[in-house]
Amino acid sequence: MEKRVYNFAPGPAVLPLSVIEEVQRDLLCLPGAGSSIMEISHRSKTFDRIITGAEANIRKLLGVPDNYRVLFMQGGAFYQFAMVALNLLRGSGKPADYIVTGTWSGKAIKEAKTQGEAKPAWDGKPDNFIRFPKQEELKLSADPAYVYMCSNETIQGVQYQIEPETGAAPLICDSSSDIFCRPVPVEKFGLIFACAQKNAGPSGVTLVIVRDDLLERSSGDLPSLLNYKIVAENKSLLNTPPTFAVYVVKLVTDWLLNEIGGLKKMAEINNRKAKMLYDAIDESEGFYQGHAAKDCRSTMNVPFRMPSEDLQAAFLEQAAARDLCNLQGHRSVGGCRASIYNAMPVEGVELLAQFMREFCKKNK
Repeated sequence: MEKRVYNFAPGPAVLPLSVIEEVQRDLLCLPGAGSSIMEISHRSKTFDRIITGAEANIRKLLGVPDNYRVLFMQGGAFYQFAMVALNLLRGSGKPADYIVTGTWSGKAIKEAKTQGEAKPAWDGKPDNFIRFPKQEELKLSADPAYVYMCSNETIQGVQYQIEPETGAAPLICDSSSDIFCRPVPVEKFGLIFACAQKNAGPSGVTLVIVRDDLLERSSGDLPSLLNYKIVAENKSLLNTPPTFAVYVVKLVTDWLLNEIGGLKKMAEINNRKAKMLYDAIDESEGFYQGHAAKDCRSTMNVPFRMPSEDLQAAFLEQAAARDLCNLQGHRSVGGCRASIYNAMPVEGVELLAQFMREFCKKNK
């Protein structure tokens, strides 16, 4: 087997090694099933144990209240940009308020506008998306259908610290890139969604946590697979779910519960990892230029730049030679970015921080 590198990709992203090893063992023949996990029926008792186990783990990790459904869907977060508006905005006669803090919330409001009136309650574009707004900066509608936010913008590297107060309006959250990175007060949200391929598993499945009363807003004239209520009534089995991806989500949530010890412990590890990189940036005296305001810095995605494109190219090449890989920034903004999701080992971040200091010393 080739040597594994430290993979700082933004998603699909690094998975826990113990999970990959368990997948490897089960791939040929899942214990008790007589078949590969990729071959078993989604209607079988074996898969029922997997999907109910994954849901139970998610409920335990996040403390999901009983009046919320946990759904396993397909189509990724982009699918949810439209689906949220289809179910909660379309035909409501109300506007939807969007807190636009970066690329992904910007794409979400664009999708919502195809279904109704969607307006920015705050737009960080004039400040180049370096922060989240303060509560008093939000310009909320009198009676919005919902208020939408993205908890962590992977490209800009900004992450919310305190949930906005939205009154009676349900708060909708795209948590694709920081689900399970820390404890979350689920009861403050009407709906949370997250594609799995950053912190929860492989690409192919999207987690949706939705409050029961919001299911009643889904219009009966929506196609079944675009209707939250129908998907919930069918327990995510309206059509064949991404069985393999759900199975890996079960393993990842097992890992979070049993090996990590829950989300409070996971948050401590994530804060420690992020501090290593931000310290290297802050101590570089401007050689490394971070993007986000310090009080909004992400613990998941750390974007930074150097004084020249040539230096950035050399940095990426030399980092890869040390098995520190996939550190290039998003194609839309360039620069560098270290994505340090839950499964990124502490030692990988330690090695990156050490290399950053060495590179700075040689090239400053």
